[in-house]
Amino acid sequence: MKPEPPQLLRQKLDELINQARLNEGKLKRFQDLELRITAATSLFDLLCTILYPDNAHFKWDRVSLLLLDSEYEIRRVLEQEGIELTEHPGLIFETEQASINSLFPPPLAPMLEQYRAHKHARLFADPNQPPKSLVLLPLLRHRQLIGCLNIGSFSEHRFVGGMNTDFLEHLTAVLAICLENATNLERLKRQGLTDPLTAINNRRFFDQRLTEEMAAARRDHLPLACLMLDIDHFKVVNDNHGHQTGDQVLREVALLIRAQLRSNDVLCRYGGEEFAALLPGTEETPALEVAERIRESIASCSFTNRYAMPFNITVSIGVAIFDPEHDQSATLTSQEHATSEEQLMGKADDSLYQCKASGRNRVLSSGRKNPPEAKILPVIE
Repeated sequence: MKPEPPQLLRQKLDELINQARLNEGKLKRFQDLELRITAATSLFDLLCTILYPDNAHFKWDRVSLLLLDSEYEIRRVLEQEGIELTEHPGLIFETEQASINSLFPPPLAPMLEQYRAHKHARLFADPNQPPKSLVLLPLLRHRQLIGCLNIGSFSEHRFVGGMNTDFLEHLTAVLAICLENATNLERLKRQGLTDPLTAINNRRFFDQRLTEEMAAARRDHLPLACLMLDIDHFKVVNDNHGHQTGDQVLREVALLIRAQLRSNDVLCRYGGEEFAALLPGTEETPALEVAERIRESIASCSFTNRYAMPFNITVSIGVAIFDPEHDQSATLTSQEHATSEEQLMGKADDSLYQCKASGRNRVLSSGRKNPPEAKILPVIE
């Protein structure tokens, strides 16, 4: 075999050196991004790190992150932190595993493709300026798809079949682990005091706050209102429309109640279809007004089942007031304080029982004042 000319060998050597330098620079950029990902201090910080990379280092024209969030858990975490999800269109959620699986036919490997609107439009927010080529990178944990990182380019030749994706695959492996860890950390922070279905506080949190709010009411000589709320005939909803619809009703009812409360009011899912609320500094008349607004907002709301069929529900609300002016707080022992807290809850629960016994869909107080009797709305079942 005839040896190659020296200048051709030199050219090939220079090309290899240049490619090695390019790869070294690329490796450094990816390592820096991975360090920022692993150093993220919160779930939202982690998401922003990957959604908004430094354009000076990564000339990606479009970036989006699709995550499986079948229980609305990630979205609830972000919303509770005050994050406005509409401000981050590159963050996309799916509730169905099959919807993400459809993007990656076996084997689960990066997909380098030309943009096709019918398949990729949901992955990129701006339909007027979609990418021309893209790479879809699966996020895998325990051999299960938990989402995908999607990178698009306005150049149709940027991402093409046969392109080396080693750096990107390593990045997504790190990202998947960090996402799982961040989500688990948020779950641990909340599961002790938060109801996972409705994303409001649970009974354990409520019991802690009841003690605190009673102590504050005694100290500041201010009233404390307690509301006990129960969805009427909730078993009928589950029986007629299924438990998934029942769960959705609980979530929506929690939102409707919260919408009528102040930021410093305490709301919890007390158990099953029962909710409880504490309204610090609230006397009987305004407490009844709040309760009546809650009752009306729920009674007038149209719920739908999985077949988009509408139905209505109602709630019964019992109200009780702790008035420190009539409480001998100065002489109460800690055990008697606890008894006083139990009495407040007991009075609210008795009022709720009276609502149920007298026809439901109404508000009753343990005191003397009560709103006019509510007009009973027909329930569409």
